[in-house]
Amino acid sequence: MASSASSLLRSSRSKLFPPSSLSRIFPSRSSPHRSPAFSTAARSAVHRWSHGALWRSPSTLRPQIRAFVPLIERFHRSIATSAGENPFKGNLTSLPKPGGGEFGKFYSLPSLNDPRIDRLPYSIRILLESAIRNCDNFQVTKEDVEKIIDWESSFVKQVEIPFKPARVLLQDFTGVPAVVDLACMRDAMNKLGSDSNKINPLVPVDLVIDHSVQVDVARSENAVQANMELEFQRNKERFAFLKWGSTAFQNMLVVPPGSGIVHQVNLEYLGRVVFNTEGVLYPDSVVGTDSHTTMIDGLGVAGWGVGGIEAEAAMLGQPMSMVLPGVVGFKLSGKLRNGVTATDLVLTVTQILRKHGVVGKFVEFYGDGMRRLSLADRATIANMAPEYGATMGFFPVDNVTLQYLKLTGRSEETVEMIEAYLRANKMFVDYNEPQQERVYSSYLELDLDEVEPCISGPKRPHDRVPLKEMKTDWHACLDSKVGFKGFAIPKEAQGKVAKFDFHGQPAELKHGSVVIAAITSCTNTSNPSVMLGAGLVAKKAHELGLKVKPWVKTSLAPGSGVVTKYLLQSGLQKYLSEQGFQIVGFGCTTCIGNSGDLDKSVASAISENDIIASAVLSGNRNFEGRVHALTRANYLASPPLVVAYALAGTVDIDFEKEPIGTGKDGKNIYLRDVWPSTEEIAQAVQSSVLPDMFQSTYEAITKGNAMWNQLQVPAEKLYSWDPNSTYIHEPPYFKNMTMDPPGAHGVKDAYCLLNFGDSITTDHISPAGSIHKDSPAAKYLLQRGVEQKDFNSYGSRRGNDEIMARGTFANIRLVNKLLNGEVGPKTVHIPTGEKLSVFEAAEKYKTSGHDTIVLAGAEYGSGSSRDWAAKGPMLLGVKAVIAKSFERIHRSNLVGMGIIPLCFKSGEDADTLGLTGHERFSIDLPNNISEIRPGQDVTVRTDSGKSFTCTVRFDTEVELEYFNHGGILPYVIRNLTRQ
Repeated sequence: MASSASSLLRSSRSKLFPPSSLSRIFPSRSSPHRSPAFSTAARSAVHRWSHGALWRSPSTLRPQIRAFVPLIERFHRSIATSAGENPFKGNLTSLPKPGGGEFGKFYSLPSLNDPRIDRLPYSIRILLESAIRNCDNFQVTKEDVEKIIDWESSFVKQVEIPFKPARVLLQDFTGVPAVVDLACMRDAMNKLGSDSNKINPLVPVDLVIDHSVQVDVARSENAVQANMELEFQRNKERFAFLKWGSTAFQNMLVVPPGSGIVHQVNLEYLGRVVFNTEGVLYPDSVVGTDSHTTMIDGLGVAGWGVGGIEAEAAMLGQPMSMVLPGVVGFKLSGKLRNGVTATDLVLTVTQILRKHGVVGKFVEFYGDGMRRLSLADRATIANMAPEYGATMGFFPVDNVTLQYLKLTGRSEETVEMIEAYLRANKMFVDYNEPQQERVYSSYLELDLDEVEPCISGPKRPHDRVPLKEMKTDWHACLDSKVGFKGFAIPKEAQGKVAKFDFHGQPAELKHGSVVIAAITSCTNTSNPSVMLGAGLVAKKAHELGLKVKPWVKTSLAPGSGVVTKYLLQSGLQKYLSEQGFQIVGFGCTTCIGNSGDLDKSVASAISENDIIASAVLSGNRNFEGRVHALTRANYLASPPLVVAYALAGTVDIDFEKEPIGTGKDGKNIYLRDVWPSTEEIAQAVQSSVLPDMFQSTYEAITKGNAMWNQLQVPAEKLYSWDPNSTYIHEPPYFKNMTMDPPGAHGVKDAYCLLNFGDSITTDHISPAGSIHKDSPAAKYLLQRGVEQKDFNSYGSRRGNDEIMARGTFANIRLVNKLLNGEVGPKTVHIPTGEKLSVFEAAEKYKTSGHDTIVLAGAEYGSGSSRDWAAKGPMLLGVKAVIAKSFERIHRSNLVGMGIIPLCFKSGEDADTLGLTGHERFSIDLPNNISEIRPGQDVTVRTDSGKSFTCTVRFDTEVELEYFNHGGILPYVIRNLTRQ
């Protein structure tokens, strides 16, 4: 069996499954319970799942979630048996219960008797346990285990290891294309004469529909219902498709719209911390198609964002290949001062870590200061890992974690099992005991007492501004040249006032005027201290007679229903509502561009007077053009500060010296007059956040709502594609696919489609936000009879490749050097000199048979894990990207879509090499895959006579196999078809 697989793959790392192993375990994948390899209990569990029962978490942690499907671990062990017995089976140890009996068995790290393990960071121990448990000397080898044990020496060598996450997490923006790809892969398997039912998730998959709600209606007590009705009107087809997927694919749970934000639901409900599968205990771990999957790291669960392409492969049983990371030890001491919030802390940590440089690394927090950080505070820091560039921001499990698990409704028995397992396997931190020294690749330290109130912006999350310096910094931004910290407004124009009529009352805007104030996103809405703090600010402001101006678009989008319950319990929601912060929905809104339209009068005042309008939000992303097309200055702030800036109506204010408004008695009111003390907030949390709120919320979460439950879906296992649909479209990835891999290839005489500088993010690349009326995507929709009012967002149409290709590189703030300073989503078609939209230029190149490349600077693709940032360029015909450096997920996704990532040599870039982007580029890559090695140098030649050397960024042997097959999904299909 293994010899057949070896003919396909270059190393044991890249072997997916031994041929026939799947068919031997699952004679009929559509009816796996018929296999003799399964016990009666296993068959019963599969039977319960097939009838729509819900997943059963370890030790009845969540009997409501889903019926237990033991075939997953049985499947992995069956593969291991066919490849070779686990060499660590002797380390399988019983974990006794205090009162007799056992919790289960576990692969014991202490039983290895290796002193190096005691020095390992906790995050690396999770990788080690996974490697030991899954070791079969086929997919995971003893050599892999040794690399991890020897982490202190091996991480510097950038060695490759396999990792099998315990589960996969999706949200609907990224989940729809994932399910589209799975459906399309079933079709491809069918066309190749294989069993299409082999395409099925082999690990638990949770998909939370949370990215589709928009703030269409705000400042209304009916906003939640009104916005949900509009959400279903726009997305009924997508939602029906996802509901079909939840029935067509085994082992997939879909959490309906209106339930909350994926990461908060993950934290409060889906996170297991420790799995108990058929009596085998092991740590929870997760990869997700949203970069902020890292929020779960605050719970001591190892999790991070990957591209949708990687997640799909992980669902299908492919071990994830990763470079063994360095781990930055971040020591916290002291405690936060009175009035300082978790948001202030996370913006400070983000700035420190960005400066230190943590791309591709784990960050592990430790120190005595951990005692004073709530779980919600930790989750806030962990959530922002993509903003400081780390793979994870990890908080090992300790007593604070256990208390949170109890608060959120996990049973006493479950928490007891989690603690017992983690202590026994040296994965638990007890700050009441002497700490054994652990080794880190580098060290940082922060005294929490040094953290001061701050915000971040106006265009990047790591550009922290101390609150006391905000007014000075704002004026510096107005003065400075256009850039991350500049708008280049002439001095004489900085005092401009745009007067307008707002629904019959006089109104005015200036540079810095706040037009959007949103308490949104999982970053802060998981944290009761800042949410209740915002309520207290609203209450104090109300009592003093302050009111938010009516033209400020205010909104509150909680991360889960629990937030609503404690805001109501505390009595503070009514004060938030009085200031315009009515609840608008449960999902990711303003932070991802679903901020909805501004009032027409406000929009006109901004556009006609070229006002630098501002948005202040409690989110995690404020990249240019992301929040709203008309808010060019966007600041991240804590929820209490969001309320404060809404009251002030401008970011051009010194809160220490200037009043935020005039009270009912005519006196000036300052920020200090409405700001709650730490004690006030703590008292509100203590009295208002109760365990039964979590229990009652999540008991009903999978029951859906009336609109969801009314959706009718077909029972077929193959999806019936509707050629007229503008939401769900069959992608062309596997068109004309054969069993023979296309093989390695270079690039010859390619034109430069785009020439970028530094810090091009996936917000610049990937389609996001609203669909502009003059865009190629709009033209496509209009041609198909879709009116502008029904365009919806790019995010809602991620299941249609035709629209997404047209929206790639369509960001209105795109800076392309080929345009000589002009900003916008256009480029120059080199052969004719025409200035066209990026899509139109790409189509002309494709029609004439010409390949294209992209030139870029440092940190290309930073900011997110969006799969369309790689799929889109591939559909546009881009064959290679040459950059100074890449964000890790985006580089991996490019490989996954068959695009070659190349890095300029140190100290070089397009400018230093004298490249204008008007050249034609040839990349001399060997045609034989066996002649390519990860990280090797290749020559790039141009028709101008210039040649230069680049490093090809296939970083692992597995990535080379993906490239050989034309991408990760064709690779998986060919392997499954051969079984």
